[in-house]
This record gives sequence, structure tokens and C-alpha cells, in this order.
Amino acid sequence: MQFQIEQGIEVLRRTPAVLKAMLSGLSTPWIQNNYGPETFSPFDVVGHLIHGELVDWLPRAKIILQHGESMPFAPFDRYAMYEQSKGKTVGELLDTFASLRERNIEDLKAMNLTPKELARRGMHPDLGPVTMAALLAGWVTHDLNHIHQIAKCMAYQYKEESQTWANFQGVFD
Repeated sequence: MQFQIEQGIEVLRRTPAVLKAMLSGLSTPWIQNNYGPETFSPFDVVGHLIHGELVDWLPRAKIILQHGESMPFAPFDRYAMYEQSKGKTVGELLDTFASLRERNIEDLKAMNLTPKELARRGMHPDLGPVTMAALLAGWVTHDLNHIHQIAKCMAYQYKEESQTWANFQGVFD
């Protein structure tokens, strides 16, 4: 399926509600536990998504429009949420994410990107040249990846107890 802004927005707009439905009102172990060394908890994922809303997807789209490949994107700190989320509740993070996402979707729509602009390239510091369409498609798939990651993390909390069914549950792969 070729990237279309309207279709991408369908997913981007739903992510905050999906996360709120998955995480609101859950006890601390569901929110704070991860599934192994160097993995994110659901709490961490929401903080990571907030950081992306602030410094990644839309700011990089603006760099592509203004500078093309002549100005590389700033590197993204995948772990910035550890400091930025300290002292906050998951409810606060979910609300912040929803607010930032709504604003970013409105800003994206206001760009009125043309096919020519979607083909315009920027410079990722690690990946090299990327098109606007690839950046925006990456935003959508990044959301879906982290929704999957949260579900996997939650499933892992009962991995040992559910071993009887492990061969039928792809979440443990």
C-alpha cells in the first residue's frame, strides 16, 4: 500500500485512544514492568512517544520542507523519556501524548503536502536520505510497533503461567 497522508492520519489519530484504553486504570505492575533487559515498559513507551512528538516526526518534516538534504536531522535520543517522565503518572503521560498528537496532526494537515513535497528528501543522521513520504510512513509504523511492544510487554507478565498455550501465541516469538 502506497503512503497516503489521510490513511496515515487514520492510524496516528487513533494511537492515543488505543494507549489510553490499554493502560488507563491498570495497576503498577502492568505499567512499570518490562519484558527483559534493555526493554521498555508501557510507561517508558508512552514517554518515548511524547519525546517523538516533540522532536522527531513533525520537526523533521519541517526540516525537509525548509532545507531538504542540506540540513541533517538532529539525532534522536531514544532514551530521553527516562528523565522527562520522572515523577509523572501514566495518566499524565497519556494526556500529554494525546494533546501533542492532536496538535501535530493539525499541523501536518495544515502543511497541505503535495506529491512533489512527499517525494522531497531529507537527511537522516544514521539512515541517510529519506523522503517525506518515508518519514511520515515511519511515524505510522512507529506507532504500530510500539502498540505491539506494549501488548508484548503486558503478555510477558504472564508468560510463565501461560506456557501451556505459548506455541499458539505469537506474542512470545
